[in-house]
Amino acid sequence: MRIDPASHMQPAGTVLPPNDTCDLLARRLRTDTQGEVLFDDGSRGRYATDASIYQITPVGAFVPTNERDIATAIDIARDLKVPVLARGGGTSQCGQTTGAALVIDNSKHFRKVLEVNVEEGTATVEPGLVLDHLNAQLKPHGLWYPVDVSTSAQATLGGMAGNNSCGSRSIAYGNMVHNVLGASAWLSSGELVEFGPLGTLGARAAGIAQFVHGLAQAHRDAMAQHWPKVMRRVAGYNLDIFDNQSEKPYTADGSVNLAHLLIGAEGTLAYTRSLKLKLAPLPRAKVLGIVNFPTFHAAMDAAQHIVKLGPTAVELVDRTMIELSLANPAFKPTVETALIGKPAAILLVEFSGADKAALLPQLKRLVELMGDLGLPGSVVEMPDDGRQKNLWEVRKAGLNIMMSLKGDGKPVSFIEDCAVPLEHLAEYTDALTEVFAKYGSRGTWYAHASVGTLHVRPILDMRADGAAKMRAIAEEASALVRKYKGAFSGEHGDGLCRGEWIEWQFGPAINEAFRAIKQQLDPIGLFNPGKIIDPPRMDDGALFRFAPPTAPRPYRRIDLKPVLDWSGWNVNADPVTEVTTAPGTGGDSTGGLAKAVEMCNNNGHCRKFDAGTMCPSYRVTRDEQHLTRGRANTLRLALSGQLGADAFTSEAMHDTMDLCVGCKGCKRDCPTGVDMAKMKVEFLDHYKKRHGHTLKDKLVAYMPDYAHRASRMPWLLNLRNRVPGAAWLGEKMLGFSAKRSLPEWRTDTFWRARDTVAAGLFSDQASVLAAAARGEKVAVLFVDTFNGTFESENVFAAARVLHAAGYALHTVEKGGGHHCCGRTFLASGMVDEAKVRAGALIDALLPLAQAGVPIVGLEPSCLLTLRDETLVMGFGDKAQSVAKQALLFEEFIARERKAGRFELALKPATAPILLHGHCHQKAFGAVSPIMDVLKLIPGAEPELIESSCCGMAGSFGYEASHFEVSMQMAEASLLPAIRARPDAIVVADGTSCRHQIGDGAQREAVHVAVLLARHMML
Repeated sequence: MRIDPASHMQPAGTVLPPNDTCDLLARRLRTDTQGEVLFDDGSRGRYATDASIYQITPVGAFVPTNERDIATAIDIARDLKVPVLARGGGTSQCGQTTGAALVIDNSKHFRKVLEVNVEEGTATVEPGLVLDHLNAQLKPHGLWYPVDVSTSAQATLGGMAGNNSCGSRSIAYGNMVHNVLGASAWLSSGELVEFGPLGTLGARAAGIAQFVHGLAQAHRDAMAQHWPKVMRRVAGYNLDIFDNQSEKPYTADGSVNLAHLLIGAEGTLAYTRSLKLKLAPLPRAKVLGIVNFPTFHAAMDAAQHIVKLGPTAVELVDRTMIELSLANPAFKPTVETALIGKPAAILLVEFSGADKAALLPQLKRLVELMGDLGLPGSVVEMPDDGRQKNLWEVRKAGLNIMMSLKGDGKPVSFIEDCAVPLEHLAEYTDALTEVFAKYGSRGTWYAHASVGTLHVRPILDMRADGAAKMRAIAEEASALVRKYKGAFSGEHGDGLCRGEWIEWQFGPAINEAFRAIKQQLDPIGLFNPGKIIDPPRMDDGALFRFAPPTAPRPYRRIDLKPVLDWSGWNVNADPVTEVTTAPGTGGDSTGGLAKAVEMCNNNGHCRKFDAGTMCPSYRVTRDEQHLTRGRANTLRLALSGQLGADAFTSEAMHDTMDLCVGCKGCKRDCPTGVDMAKMKVEFLDHYKKRHGHTLKDKLVAYMPDYAHRASRMPWLLNLRNRVPGAAWLGEKMLGFSAKRSLPEWRTDTFWRARDTVAAGLFSDQASVLAAAARGEKVAVLFVDTFNGTFESENVFAAARVLHAAGYALHTVEKGGGHHCCGRTFLASGMVDEAKVRAGALIDALLPLAQAGVPIVGLEPSCLLTLRDETLVMGFGDKAQSVAKQALLFEEFIARERKAGRFELALKPATAPILLHGHCHQKAFGAVSPIMDVLKLIPGAEPELIESSCCGMAGSFGYEASHFEVSMQMAEASLLPAIRARPDAIVVADGTSCRHQIGDGAQREAVHVAVLLARHMML
C-alpha cells in the first residue's frame, strides 16, 4: 500500500518520507533491535486507523521488546528524519494515533506494574499497561486508579495520559492530570528525563520548567481572558500548571508538577517510559439512584442541582440509547430494572463511601430533591452491588451501542467532548439539537452530566456530504461553546478533528506559546507531528477512512459476489428516524459484505481480557493482526482495493485470517456486531476457490460423508495413534500434529448400536407428529457426526434422560448414512457443499419444525449452525422455521423445566462440578442454561471456568501449524483451572473441548447429558 509523497503543502504528519528512507529505516530496525518490524502493506494498513474517522498510512509499525529497542528506534528515526508516533490500544477517537510516522506499539510488551507503594498510595507503571489490568492488581491492596474511562478493558495508561482522560467519576477524582505524580520520558534528542515536582527535577527538566514558567508569566492576561475555566478542558498544552485556570487545581496544595505538562500532550513532546500514578482507596460501598425524566431538557436542567448532593458520578443515558439497549438481548433485562415507564432520559447518580448504610440516606435525599423539582416517584433506588455493576456495564457500552447503526451513515465524533458549565447545560443541548436538525441529522446523547461533558455524535455519511455538514455543525457548536463559556475539547483530546480549533479557543498569543513549548522539548518535530501544533483541517477528505468522491483517492468497494447472504447489512438508514431501507438496497458492490466489515469502528473492545470469549488468538499473541479489529481492518482495506488487486484472496489475507478460530465470540461481545467467524467462512470459500483445497481440507470436510464406512474398520484408522512413527508420518503428509491423538474410530456408532442399546427409546416420524398433535411431550434428537460416530454414549445418555422425563423421541436419517449440518465443509472453505448437506437436513427437519416439535442437539457447533449459518445460505423461510425450534440439550431442559414440563429424579452430587462453556454456547447465551440444568442434581454447586476458547476449535488445534497457539489458548485459564481441582467432575459439551481437556490435563470431561444420566434414579 505504497502512497507516494504528496506535495509539500500537506500538513506535517500526513506525508510519508521517500520510499528509500522507509526501506532504510526498516533495515536498520531489523539489524539494531530485537523488536518486531512490520512494514508490509497489511500491517501498515492495520496501524493506519484508530477509533476516529481518519486513516493515515504510517511508515511502518514497530513492536519493541525492551527499553533499549525504544531508545534505539528513536535514535534511528531521528537520524533518518522519520517521525515517531507512540501508540497504546489505538482507541483514540480524534485521530491522535494516526500519522505518516513510525508507529511504536507499546501494548504488547510494555505492560508491567513496576512498583506499588501501598503506604503512599502510588503505583509506577509502563505505558502499555491496560487500566483494568492495573486495577486487578491493586484490588487486593484495597486501592484503585480512579480515572475510570468506559474503555477501561482496553485503554492503556500511556494513551490515557496522552489524552488526559477523564472518566465517569471525574467529579470526585478529577482527570488523568490530577492523578499523575511523575513521568519518565525520552526527548527527541534521546535524553531520558524525569518529570515530577519542581523540587525534584534534574538540570534538563528544571530548564524546561523555567522556560514554561516564563511563558505562563508572559501570557497571564491572555490566559485569564481566553482560558476555559471548566475542569474538562483538555485542549492544547497545560501551560496553566504555573497559573491555574481550572475549577479543580492540578495539585491539592497548589504546587507545580512538571509531569503535568506531558499529560494531554498526545505524545507530541516526549515518549513516555513510565508513569507514577496517584491511587485512591477502593470504595467499599456504592449505591445508585436512577432518575427517570419525562423530557431530555428536564434531565439536563436537574444535573446542576444533583451534583450539590456530592455524588461520585452523574451519567446520562437518553431515549435513543435506552431503546437500542432494550433491543439488545444482552442488555435488555438490566435496562428494564432502571426504568419507570418510558422516560425520555435517565441519570445514573452514584454515591460511594466506606459504609453502605451511611450511603442510603443520600439516596433518600436524591428522592427528596426530585420531589422538590416536581418529579416525585422518579427515582429507582439500587443499593444492590450486582444490579449496579450490570447497569454500569451497559452505560460503558454506550458508545458501541450507538455505533451499531447499519448503513453508510454513522454517528461521527468531532464535537462530542464540548464541556459547558452545568447551569448552561440544558440551553446548550437544546440549541445543539436544533443545529443537528438544521443539517438533516440528529444526535444521541450520553455520558458525564456531572461535569457538563455530554457525548453527542450527529449521524453523517462521510462517504458523501458528511465533511461539509461536519464543518458547518462544528462552527455553530463552537459559537455555542463560546456563548456558554465552555471548552471545545473536554475529554478525548484534540487529535485531527479538534486540533485546528486550539487557536480559536485560546487565541493566537497562547497558541504561539504552545508552539514554543513544542519547540523547547521537541525542536526537530520528531514526535507525532500535526497534532496540537500545525494540525490539518478537520474536514480534509484525504485523511478520512471513508474518503468522499472529491478526495484524491475516494473510498470505493471492489466487485464481489458473496457466497453467504449479507444483504441484511446492505441497507441505508435515515439519519433522523434511523429507519433502514430493505435488505439489499444499500448499493454495496460486495452484496453487503463490505458494509458488515465496515461496522468495526476500531474502538478495540476485542482487546479485552475479561470473562468474555473475544478474541482468543489475540489473547495469546497480542498481535494487532490476530485481533478481530485487525482482521476487520485488513478485510476493509482489501474489499476497498487499498491493498491492491486480488488482495481479498491473497496469502497475506490468509495469514491474517488463519488464527481466527471461528469462536463466534465477536458475534456476541462486539457491540457493533462484527461477526468475524462468518466473515472467515466467506473468505475461505473465495480463497480456496482460487488456491485449491489440500488433502487435509478434504479429510476434514468430507468426514460426515465417509464416517459410516470408516467406522467399519476402526482398527486400521486407529493405527495412527498406536504405531510408532505413524503420527510423525501423518504430520508430514497431512499436517495433523504428531503431538495430538486423533479421535478414536469405533464400530458401535449410534446408528449401528441404536436398536440394541436404545431399544424402545425412539419412535418413527409419524408417531412423533401424532403425539405432538395431541399435545404430548416430544423432541427430535439431532445426532451429529461427532457424537454419533465417536462418542455414541453421549447420544444414548441424552435419549435415556429425555425418555425418563416422558418425551417421545425421533431422529432424522437418510439412506446409507446420517444428516449433516455442513459445519465441517464451512470450516474447510466449501460453502457450496455445505449448502447441499445443510439443505438436506433442513428439508428433513422441516415437517417436524412446522409441527412445533423441538429439535434438540448435543454438539454446540452443529446445532447452532441451524440458528446461524443456515439462515444466510439462501434457504429462506424454511431455515427460519427450523432455527426457531433448534435448541441445545441443556437449553431444551431448562426451557421445559421453567414451563413445568420436565421432572426427573436424580441422585445427589458426589463431587464438585466444573463447567467449561463451548465458545458457540457463550456466543448464543447458552451457558446459563447448562448451569441451571446442573443445579437440578441435588447438592450440586457447579462452578463456571472463566475461560475463552479452549484452543481446539474443531480441527484447528489438531493442525501442526496451530498446535502451539492452541495449547497457549488452553493454558491461559482452562487447563490451570482444571488442574487446580483434581477432585472435580469436568463438564464440557463440545467434542473438541473434551479432547483438548483430555490431551492437555489428562482428565476426562463429560457431556452434561452423561452426567445427568449417571445421576438418574434407577
